[in-house]
Amino acid sequence: MKKQLLLLLFISVTMVTYAGGYRVSVQGQRAMAMGHTGVAVVNSAELVFFNPAGLVYLENKLNVSVGASGIFTDVVYQNEEFGISSETDSSVGTPLNLYVSYQLNDWMSVGLGVYTPYGSEVTWPTDWAGSHLVNSIDLAGVYIQPVVSFKLSEHFSIGGGPIYATGSVNFNRNLNRTLADIDGNRSNVTIDDTGVSNWGWSIGAMFNPTENFHIGLNYRSEIIFEAEGGDATFTNIPNSPAVDFTNGSTTFDAELPLPAELTVGLSYEYKKWIFAFDYNRQFWDVYESLDIDFANTPDGPDSVNPRNYKNSSVYRFGLQYQATDKITLRAGYYRDESPVQERFFAPETPRNDSDGFSGGLSFAITPKLAIDASFFYLRFEEVDASYDFYQENGQNVPFEGTYKSSAFAPGLGLTYKM
Repeated sequence: MKKQLLLLLFISVTMVTYAGGYRVSVQGQRAMAMGHTGVAVVNSAELVFFNPAGLVYLENKLNVSVGASGIFTDVVYQNEEFGISSETDSSVGTPLNLYVSYQLNDWMSVGLGVYTPYGSEVTWPTDWAGSHLVNSIDLAGVYIQPVVSFKLSEHFSIGGGPIYATGSVNFNRNLNRTLADIDGNRSNVTIDDTGVSNWGWSIGAMFNPTENFHIGLNYRSEIIFEAEGGDATFTNIPNSPAVDFTNGSTTFDAELPLPAELTVGLSYEYKKWIFAFDYNRQFWDVYESLDIDFANTPDGPDSVNPRNYKNSSVYRFGLQYQATDKITLRAGYYRDESPVQERFFAPETPRNDSDGFSGGLSFAITPKLAIDASFFYLRFEEVDASYDFYQENGQNVPFEGTYKSSAFAPGLGLTYKM
């Protein structure tokens, strides 16, 4: 039973961290204000993330973009049949990003990006109806991405480089729906792991049919995250021969694929206006199952759990308007599909199809330095769904209900060029 419990815990954690949950993309203030479009927009060092091939078309030799956002999330769970409801505590995620590009000569530029594509905190009320699935989770991820960009002609360029990804997670849930110690404290377990890391890569291309028309493509590879020797700590376990686990810790190893993604898009500049469109495809079908190896067991996986995610798409639209010499206005919209299939919806991953609305502006303090501001509001569709794979006493116990989710994120940044 302990092995089954650890398996379910690790699946829950990794789902939130990498499959969605509060997967809100904030990899640049200017791009975010334009609906997170950027694969074909040439306006800042944010291209390090969105499409390194575009760096060679930046006008200035040195470009720096830095920013941060505060993501406020809220999830409400209801089950009308049993007359119960719960709401997550207000939480704030703080994704950061830093991008630098430098033009070595007329045909080559280099860059570096440091950003946090995953990072959030979720806390449900103590002993709520789904506490056997999750009580709280705190997670963070940092990506470090050096890139190089080559101009093959005035109309075509390529770029890319390796990606180093590292992250941490702390996750707590009750062991089951009723178990408690002699004082009535619910038995629970905490998963904690840091330094989970591995390498990937990204490559991009940009084609410019005219001076005002850009077509971009960027591919980001699958990354295999490897958890080795992660800690699982059990507390409030009753001292009873009927319970086959005890207070204390154990370790586990696991591998999880972060899916590859492909983004294609275009931008067109007309007088003071820029229109951008991105299509992003995330190849979640690589995530078929999760294999877990626990300490002090024979070779081979101790458990194989099917996930059977589906590929999903994001459709992004962005506008930019140069209002004055100092003020640039931006707005955007995007439609984000969920990769989670029926019967796999859980409070660890309260994510379904969503609509995002964004806006923002830049104010040029000097010709070299500008303040960038953005915001977005993400509205998840209300969904009646269930999680059917929690096991207790050898039986699947579905957990179902209605979920309402939303997220709001204001952000600030600086852009410097010289």
